[in-house]
Order: sequence, then C-alpha cells, then structure tokens
Amino acid sequence: MKRLILLDAHAILHRAYHALPDFATTDGAPTGALFGLSTMLIKIIEDLKPEYLVACYDVKGPTYRHEAYEGYKAQRKKADDDLVAQMASSRDIFAALGIPIYDKQGYEADDMLGTIVEQLTGAPERRDPELEIVIASGDMDTLQLVSDERRVKVYTLKKGIKDTVMYDEGAVRARFGFGPELIPDYKGLRGDPSDNIPGIKGVGEKTATSLITAFGHIEDMYRELGAGNEKAFAKAGLTPRLIQIVKDGEEDAEFSKVLATINRSAPIEFHMPEPFAESLDMEKANSLWTKLEFRSMGQRLKQAISGKKAPAADPAPVRALPAPEALKKAALALWLVDSGITDPQLQDILDFAHTDDFESASKAVFAALDGRGLRRVYEDIELPLIPVIGAMEKRGIKVDRGMLAGLSKEYHRTLAGLEERIWKEAGTEFNIASPKQLGDILFDKLGLKPKNAKKTGGGARSTRESELEKMRDMHPVVPLIFEYREVSKLLSTYIDAIPPLLDGDDRLHTHFIQAGTTTGRMASVEPNLQNIPVKSELGKKIRYAFIPEKGFKLVSFDYSQMELRIAAFMSGDEKLIDIFRKGEDVHTAVAASVFKVAPAEVTPEMRRRAKVINFGIIYGMGVMALKQNLGSTREEAQTFLNGYFETFSALASYLDQIKEDAARRGYTETFYGRRRYFEGIASKIPYIRAAAERMAVNAPIQGTEADIIKLAMAKIDGYIRANGLESDAFQLLQVHDELVCEIREDKADEVAKEIERIMESVIGPKETKGVVMKAAASIGDDWGSLK
Repeated sequence: MKRLILLDAHAILHRAYHALPDFATTDGAPTGALFGLSTMLIKIIEDLKPEYLVACYDVKGPTYRHEAYEGYKAQRKKADDDLVAQMASSRDIFAALGIPIYDKQGYEADDMLGTIVEQLTGAPERRDPELEIVIASGDMDTLQLVSDERRVKVYTLKKGIKDTVMYDEGAVRARFGFGPELIPDYKGLRGDPSDNIPGIKGVGEKTATSLITAFGHIEDMYRELGAGNEKAFAKAGLTPRLIQIVKDGEEDAEFSKVLATINRSAPIEFHMPEPFAESLDMEKANSLWTKLEFRSMGQRLKQAISGKKAPAADPAPVRALPAPEALKKAALALWLVDSGITDPQLQDILDFAHTDDFESASKAVFAALDGRGLRRVYEDIELPLIPVIGAMEKRGIKVDRGMLAGLSKEYHRTLAGLEERIWKEAGTEFNIASPKQLGDILFDKLGLKPKNAKKTGGGARSTRESELEKMRDMHPVVPLIFEYREVSKLLSTYIDAIPPLLDGDDRLHTHFIQAGTTTGRMASVEPNLQNIPVKSELGKKIRYAFIPEKGFKLVSFDYSQMELRIAAFMSGDEKLIDIFRKGEDVHTAVAASVFKVAPAEVTPEMRRRAKVINFGIIYGMGVMALKQNLGSTREEAQTFLNGYFETFSALASYLDQIKEDAARRGYTETFYGRRRYFEGIASKIPYIRAAAERMAVNAPIQGTEADIIKLAMAKIDGYIRANGLESDAFQLLQVHDELVCEIREDKADEVAKEIERIMESVIGPKETKGVVMKAAASIGDDWGSLK
C-alpha cells in the first residue's frame, strides 16, 4: 500500500505558532511556527511512512466564501506579524524538502485538499487500489473528506503539535454520532463560531446532533418538515419552540451548509509527485535548517527516513512511555533549565538530550539542572507544589450558573444596544467585528487620520486597540467600539463559555500549568481564570458568579504591593526600604520625596504620578512610555524620571546592574536562584535588544514574587494537613498575587489569620532587610465582594 500525505500547511502553522514558545534566531527572527512545522513533518514521515508528500496553502485575500458572506471568518483576529512572516518562509521548507505546493487565489487550503481527493478518487475507475490518502491537518473541517471506500483518512492534531489522532469513518462516527458526509449539514444547523458561520440561531450542538442523527441531510430534514411530519421532530427531542426555530431558519441552515462544505472542484490540476525519498535534497534541507538554527532537525529527519527503510526483520524498538510522575518531574526540571520551554512535553525532553530514551534524557536534564545551580528551586519550590495543584484542580470552584445566565442576557442586550449606537454614529450598518469593515468606516467614511498610524503585516490599516487609542478623542464612535469589544470578549471568553465546562455540581475545574510561563508564574487554561478583568465594572461582575459551597466561605488572600517590596529589599535601597519598614503609603511617600513636599501636602495627582512610576520603573518603563502613562510632555517625564532616580539611587543602580548582568550572562536570577534566559539580549537589532532589556529588568522581581507565592501555597497545604483541616479548608485559585480559598464558615476567621501569618513569614526579615511581605485576607460569599 502506497501512502500520499496531503498537508494542510496553514492549519499546521497556526497550531504550531500558538502551541510553541516564541522561538527566535540569535538575530531576533521568529521561528516558532517553522520549528513546529518541521517537527510535524518529521513526525509524519516517522509515523506514517509516506511515499508522497504534498502541501496545500491558503492564499492571501478574500475567497469566494467571503464574496458570498461578508461575515465569513470576520471575527478572527488578524494574524500576528510574526506568524505572517513565518507563513511566507514556510514555503522555503517545502521547497528544500522537494514537496510540491498547491494553492489558488480565491480558494482555501481545504478546497485544495478536497479537489485533490476528488481528482484521485471521484470515480471508481480513477482510483489507485494501492493508494491511501491521509490529510494531515489541525482543522476538523477536513473530516468531511474521510471515506473508507475511497481510502481517505485524516491525521489531525488533538493538542499542540505532538498529540495526534487518525480518523477513519468509524472514528468520525464515534466522535459525532454520524458519518463524515453529514458534517457540513451539522455545521449548517449548529454553525461554526471559529469561521463565523451563523447556522440557525438557537440551535446548539445537542439539537443539531439529534436532527442529523434522525433525518440525515438538511434537505431531507426540511422535506419531512414540509410534509408536516412534526411528530418525528418531537420524537427527536425538539420542543414546539425549537421546531419553529428550525422552520424559520431553513435559509440560514442551507446557506451555512454551503459555507461549511469543502469545494471539490477548484480550478487546479493535480499531478502525482515524485516519491519523497527521491525528491528530497538533504543538503538543501540541512542548509535551511542551519540558517533557522534548528541544529538537530536534519539528523532527526535522517533517523525518520532510515527508520522507514529499516528491514522488517530488524524493526525499530518501541519506545515505552514514561510514568506520568517521572515525566512531570523531568518536565519541571527542563523548564527550570530553560524557562523558554514552557509546559514541556515528552518530545521536548528527548530533544534536549538528543535521544529517544527517556531515562537517558531525564538524567541529562537533571545534570543540567544541577550544573546551573537550580536544584534548590526544583526541590524547595516546584516539587512540593505538584500535589497542591492536583488538589486544586480536583476541587474546582463553584459557579452560580443562574447568575451567569442572567449576565448573558444582560450583556447580549448591551452588545445589541452598542451595535445600534455604533451604526448610528457611523451612519451605516457594518460588521463591527470585521477589522477590514471597521477600517473602511473609520479611515474612509469618517476620515479619521491618527498620527503614526500602523499597518498590519498584510498591509491593511490596523484597528487593534493601540491604534484605536490614538483615535479615542477624534470621534464618538471610537469609545463605543472599545465598549463593544470589551462586552463581546467577556461574553465569548467567560459568560457564555463557562457554563458548558461545569460539572454536575456546578463546579469549574480550570487546569493550572505549573510551568506555564517564562517568569515562574503559573498559567491557567480551560478557562484562563487569571485574566478575568477587574478594572472595569463589566468585568468585575463575572467574579460575583464564583461562590462557595453551602456552609463555606470564600477567602481571598492578597499580597500588598509585592513587587515594590521585593524591589526594595533586592536592590538594598535604604530610602525605599525605610518607607515599608515604617508602614507608610509607598506612593504618597515616594511622591513626597520626588516632589520635595511634606506627605500631608501630596496631592492626589502627585500620588497618581508616583504610582505610575513606582510600578512602571520595575517593568523597564522608559521616558516615552512614562510620558504616555502620565499624560505629560517628554520634558516633564524626563524631569520626573531623573528626580525619582536621584531619590532612589540604589534602586536605579540595581536595575542598571540587572541589564548589565543579563547582557553578560544571557540570563537573570531571582532571589532564590530561578533563571530566565534572554536570547534577544545580545541581538544586533536595537528594538529586539531593547525589548529583552525591558523584560530582563522585571524578571528577577516578578520571578521572586512567583517563588514566594508558590512557597506559601506549599506551606499552607502543610498547615491544613498538619491540623486535620483537609475537609474544612481548600486552596482553589492562584491569580498572580492573590490566593483564593474555600473555608468552612465556622473556621474561616481562625484559619484565615493563620494563612495570613504563613504568607507573611515565607521569607524572613533578615533576608528582606525588615520589609514585610504584607498579606491581607477578605472573607465573603462570592469572589466579587472580596477586597
């Protein structure tokens, strides 16, 4: 059996870009998506052993679907400039490997795939009985092309670029409850939010599945409905109201099905390529990968190819998966060795050691851990946290489902009202979520001309928030667009997204990624509860839906001005340390020192300015950023900056020393020795080097903050266990400086005081030069009411 692999290049590149860290060459060129594509290609060659490989691409510009429906994919954000650049470069990889590319203006990669499949298998006489076609994609739309009869399968990405699954007809039926040929009908009814295909409003996944299972194609379903056979629909579980919704939505369903159907007759002519092993130019491939600094990629490809050609009598050994606990520990160690490898997977560990043997790779990782002096961080901070995070995920946090339903109705009404107001101000109706249509309204119809306007990587006029901010005061429509985007994001990310994720007890089990960031902080996904907005009232309302179990209270523990306190004792700046020792308000005290007035004479504006620079300075804020945040002139900002550094000269010297050390060593260290590496710190490109320097300034402070909170969580867990409180007190969420717990009502005050004490004593006064890591508890009946 011969095997042809059709690569959905765009889908694979998108998945790789968002799944992998921001890799870059030493001169700053982004390479994460290209690394992921190369890795995926080698995995396909190794796993599927193809005779032939072909790549299919989207082409920049609108397709026939956009012409039929302006809203098609309108909600999608414009691709990042870094991804756009790598999209173009990715074609060089296929060229180097001798893999032909198919694309066509006005059509998508899916249409190339569908057309190639049709040309090879459309009629029995056209099929090669010895050929199997496998579509490699991260896009589930391609499942409609699966056919056992035609020998067409889909090899798709479940997670990242390494977790894959092969779909034949049986696998598709197991996933959806119906065959591949009915997927466009399913999307016609349910719609597809990822492509902004509308479907029938009010018909969700369950109803669409019931209808497709009962009636098959949309046309057959409406034939039954037209014949008045409503009993069959009631039997399928539809209420009279839903039946009417389906009746009224016939046109939407049929149109949406057309949008969701892959075109199998695009104007291309497919020719079977040369066998991959014969067309491959290994020298050319190695040259390109060397340029991209993928130093082991050529060797990995050779191993994959040699494995393919290995004689049957001498099969390659099967690699056993390591035990989950061992894998978790090695992954944490690798992340500490190289913080740029966030959430490491098995392949990352093997790649680090250049071996396929986990035991050998693990030893290499831990040898590097010890070589970099990171054993203490691993054993004292990260290792004790593993069971704590597991318990947090298992417990979850209770959610008031009814409150979210109420917020959904309220915010959808608000969104509709904002839409009407925006249309009125614009003088016409348009798709507000479409960057192109919004740009046409702002720049052409309304004639807004902001200074230093930027364009996207594709050359279009940008409507991202930073660009809209330049126009905020130019026209009343711009603030309304900000409001519209905020409400829309809250609905799609939280209010409407959380209820389907709740378990039978209405508890939400978010997933914490211990090694999820380069700074040392944890990350949270499915959903990301660390990013719920708290600065606006609209965002704050969501937190009121998070509640305790009956008989319990929610208790929030928040470190106060933690980064500034850490900056004070790590820099050794006596003036800043003295402010915290005395328990003074740091922003008022800094304002008094910089403006040379008594604390009682500090005005609210002086305090605001001091607050801006206090937090800005530890994030590497320069004079131009300070000017913008203060709302002042460049001269005023420079004067203020000079005055600040004259007053807190030891802090200024410390921040300069961080940059010097980072440039010399390539990394920074926290108080506990955690490292963060900065490849761009030695870049010859000024803006890349400057960005690395800004991040380096904050890394030791933010990393120390992460270390202290993680140490506190482990100590709190120890306190709970030592005092038999396992059924009375639970850690639920960790959100940057805040820890949210659920504590039995009659013990909340007592336990809260002890947890406060633990958090404040994680790091002693000798190490902090007398600066206390102040923590404050707040007890309540919902997260929103906690201060």
